[in-house]
Amino acid sequence: MSNTGLIRRINSQPPLPTPILSCSKLAFSVISIAQIAMGAVHLDDCPRQHYIPIYLIVAGVFGLVLSVFSCLPCTKAPEDGTFNPLTRVCMAWNSLTSFFFFCWFIAGNVWIYSIYEPNYNRNTTNVDPYCDRSLYLFAFWTTTLVYILLCLFMVGGCCVCFCFLLCGRADADDDV
Repeated sequence: MSNTGLIRRINSQPPLPTPILSCSKLAFSVISIAQIAMGAVHLDDCPRQHYIPIYLIVAGVFGLVLSVFSCLPCTKAPEDGTFNPLTRVCMAWNSLTSFFFFCWFIAGNVWIYSIYEPNYNRNTTNVDPYCDRSLYLFAFWTTTLVYILLCLFMVGGCCVCFCFLLCGRADADDDV
């Protein structure tokens, strides 16, 4: 089986069912709203790294924007292959927003992981400034969750590709 046969087989797979996409967008939106809320409530509660609440607010807002934007019909690629100007603008905006979101995520990683295990006690006379426990742990685990999901998707994708490869080799009519 050639590589084009494998690619053709992968491309011919049906898209994800609507309930799965809807549930994933809903979960992503809930996490984004929680990020906005945690960042806004604890805006001044992390003198050790004052960018963490700002990171949560901006990440939540852009997460919601990307979630809502993915539901708009102009973001869907046309099946006939022709792109109208509105579709091109939507695709460009989506690309720029996604690029900013990625860069912001990297910056958030630096801010969160650089102070790992900060001083959580606000009333201490220690020289080390504190960071609110719930704020820091929420930011830490939402960021870490992205890495966990990324690893799961990569392992799942490798398993799917491996299964396609095995099924493709067992398919007798592709040996031509």
